[in-house]
Amino acid sequence: MTAKIIDCRKIAADLNQKTANEVSILKSKYVTVPKIMTIKIGNDTASNLYLKLRDEACKKTGIISKHVEFENNVSGSEVLDTIGQLNDDRNVHGILIQFPVPKNISSEKLLLKIDPKKDVEGLNPINLGKTMIGNESLIPCTPKAVLTILSYEKTQLQGRNVVIVNHSNIVGKPLSILLLNRNATVTVCHVFTDNLSKYSKEADILISATGVPKLISQEKIKKGAFVIDVGIVKTKDGVCGDVDFSSVKEKAGKITPVPGGVGPVTIASSLQNMITTFRNCIEETT
Repeated sequence: MTAKIIDCRKIAADLNQKTANEVSILKSKYVTVPKIMTIKIGNDTASNLYLKLRDEACKKTGIISKHVEFENNVSGSEVLDTIGQLNDDRNVHGILIQFPVPKNISSEKLLLKIDPKKDVEGLNPINLGKTMIGNESLIPCTPKAVLTILSYEKTQLQGRNVVIVNHSNIVGKPLSILLLNRNATVTVCHVFTDNLSKYSKEADILISATGVPKLISQEKIKKGAFVIDVGIVKTKDGVCGDVDFSSVKEKAGKITPVPGGVGPVTIASSLQNMITTFRNCIEETT
């Protein structure tokens, strides 16, 4: 059996078309369009590529995407002051922090500073707290992308065994809550988990987001499992994910590729969140 390879680019295209349609409706109603500001610190290659792709998607859907760029040696207070200014600017409808940020700057402080109604990434503690209790108005973009892929494939979540290999605040933790909200049975594994295979082989749905090339081999999965590869790593042999795609696809039931998998859907999900933050801002003042 060879796994069904999920056409994530098509999913992203569908989402972006819906976003473009909504932008057109909002423009007619409010005579303005979403304007989103991204704070970028330093010159991380992977971040630059992701930002370029997101900018292209914004342009195609009619969203205005601008950047505030800082050098690596910028002080945390200067970035916080900039976020404060963007919070107060009524012409800015959404704010993102492009990760990673330098180690001398607190990610937590930056996220806490963002006005929750403008929080495109859904990572402000207020929005994360709402997600915890089932209010999912603004949820983190990568977990949202995973849920979207599962939904497009009409995947039953209630009662299913789901294993997440990642416990970050950006992916693993919020994704685990979102899946629990849907009554899945969730196991979260990470770098300190002893004997990963013990858990991954029991997963009906396996989601890996470690950035460790080919961490998930055929021996680590259950036959027929839905394998979602969130990892993306540039190696001497090219770009790959966490999953040993060539071997795992011979055992899995469904699988997402890398590149062209979760990434495009994550970008499309961030655009959906931009529509939400725009509504939060514009409808509050009309």
